[in-house]
Amino acid sequence: MKRIIPLVVLTLVALLVLNGCGGKQSAPKEGASKEGAQAEAKFKVAALLPGPINDGGWNASCYDGIKKAEKELGAEVAYRESVPQSDFEEAFRAYASQGYNVIIGHGFQFADAAKKVAKEFPKTTFLITDSRESQEPNVGSYSVLAKEAGFLGGALAALMTKSGKVACVGGLGIPPVTDTIEGFKKGVKYVNPKVQPLTAITGSFEDVAKAKETARAFIENGADIIMHNADQAGLGVIQAAQEKKILAIGVIKDQSGIAPDTVFVSAYRNIADGIVYMLKQVKEGKFKAQFYPLGVKQGVVGLYWNQKLESKVPAEAKAKIEQIIKDMKEGKIDINTLPE
Repeated sequence: MKRIIPLVVLTLVALLVLNGCGGKQSAPKEGASKEGAQAEAKFKVAALLPGPINDGGWNASCYDGIKKAEKELGAEVAYRESVPQSDFEEAFRAYASQGYNVIIGHGFQFADAAKKVAKEFPKTTFLITDSRESQEPNVGSYSVLAKEAGFLGGALAALMTKSGKVACVGGLGIPPVTDTIEGFKKGVKYVNPKVQPLTAITGSFEDVAKAKETARAFIENGADIIMHNADQAGLGVIQAAQEKKILAIGVIKDQSGIAPDTVFVSAYRNIADGIVYMLKQVKEGKFKAQFYPLGVKQGVVGLYWNQKLESKVPAEAKAKIEQIIKDMKEGKIDINTLPE
């Protein structure tokens, strides 16, 4: 027999949800509540971020993703930023205890904590970004392929260079960064084996000065196109390019707004769309505890052109890179089989 839930109970539940687990979250939207098979529960999504949402890159992209899911999937979202590793388990557990359907650990470093806590909450789905870890029945991972973004950046740099030297600066030596650099080298070689790729990993996502110093050294060594995958520290790479008046390639998001006269293109990894894709799998009951590779074929890796500087790109170079993207979509180019 169905029971009518008093309005006061619904109000109390809403207040409890608003108090969250210490992270920031949006207020829940009103909706019908029924018991039994006809119940239409909220689709609740939380994200744990290793850094601040205003970094203009990695963490901002996850925030954009959950906000997009809020709009497109009707999700109720929450997030906690700059979560230290010592708090990973507690943060996962807190959101799971509050009945969140999906909890995203935004970075491969969240995998161990997710797999441990997931055993306590089998009805909660745990998603790990840029990891290949999975665990039945409720832990999956996905990656918006950094290697493909690096490949496009390297190929375009090789098509654009006049000096015969191009560069890419990475932050921490973790898979998304090393994959970017590997892809960059492969892209350069695929287009023109005579072009020399200069690459380095600085060891930090926060040290803007070190990234800038590394970029400046590459530029002084002749590099005339430079790319990065260094999160916040990547701002230093763009600054060095700006000061030395060479062109830079942004990453993850459209970074032309940082330096409109310097960043002529961004090799994007549309992590926001990747997140929406994964959340849709969960909401529609299609999720499997496995690794999901997402790239050019899924439309989440590609190039954002800075219209202000697009005229600096020769028509031949643009046509060639567009053909490369087409070939990747059609499976004619498998960068994993290409030499560096």
